[in-house]
Amino acid sequence: MSGAVAVAKDLTLSSGIELFYREAGDASKPTILLLHGFPSSSHQYRNLMALLAVSYHVLAPDLPGFGFTIVPPRLNDAYTFASLANTTAEFLDVLKISKFSVYVFDYGAPTAFRIALQRPEAISAIVSQNGNAYVEGLKDFWNPIREFWRNDTPEIRKQLADTLFSPATTKAQYTNGVTSPELLKQIPPETYTLDQALLERPGQTDIQLSFFKDYETNLELYPAIQEYFRKSGVPVLAIWGKNDDIFVYDGAKAFAKDVKDFRLVGLDTGHFALETHAEVIAKEMVKWLKEHQI
Repeated sequence: MSGAVAVAKDLTLSSGIELFYREAGDASKPTILLLHGFPSSSHQYRNLMALLAVSYHVLAPDLPGFGFTIVPPRLNDAYTFASLANTTAEFLDVLKISKFSVYVFDYGAPTAFRIALQRPEAISAIVSQNGNAYVEGLKDFWNPIREFWRNDTPEIRKQLADTLFSPATTKAQYTNGVTSPELLKQIPPETYTLDQALLERPGQTDIQLSFFKDYETNLELYPAIQEYFRKSGVPVLAIWGKNDDIFVYDGAKAFAKDVKDFRLVGLDTGHFALETHAEVIAKEMVKWLKEHQI
């Protein structure tokens, strides 16, 4: 299964943000929005976009603070999840996208779920690939970040930055949990190398710490998000790297508590599952979406 190569584009939003995004497929077909996570960008979707573009119109923006999106220096409030949701919503409005399915991963999940709370009728279906909405999904990885939520001190900020933003940690997000040596060899070094290069730009430490600090607000929204799942009837496909230690597999299974139309697929891989299982994920997605007449 193969499709069109994604085209790189950009547009300027009312805030002054110059939003970089990738687009593939026929715009007359149903739209799938792909929302990336930390520390990546729309680059993580380069393979999936080509696979989905056979049947769908596919959009993948770089969220503010990531990739090649440019945020004016005056916008100090751009680095919250509420702002990510508002920016993404305006992006959709400018492109006149009023109905779409969404693929969420990592930071893309709270971004999309905030949009869902604002406009529940807009989302046709959710594919969650290690995109969390339950406390069950947050285990030991989050302990230092929980301490940061309790005590925002210079010492804790430095400890987190030294640990979370290091080249070794960036690479580990791609390689941890990949049990097959052959699959491990398939992960291109340019993935974590690009992420690290962008993380090391001036100002990025404070920007990324702002997101980690603000992540606590996502947990506060979990009850409302779970109520949205129950009331909206939105179908959810959770396709999860089972060996992920950032958003653990219990978080995937927890969707079943609230989602009536739910399917769970566990993959023997880690956090960035698309680097090892892009074709498997694309086939599962297309089959599931077609079953839902999308």
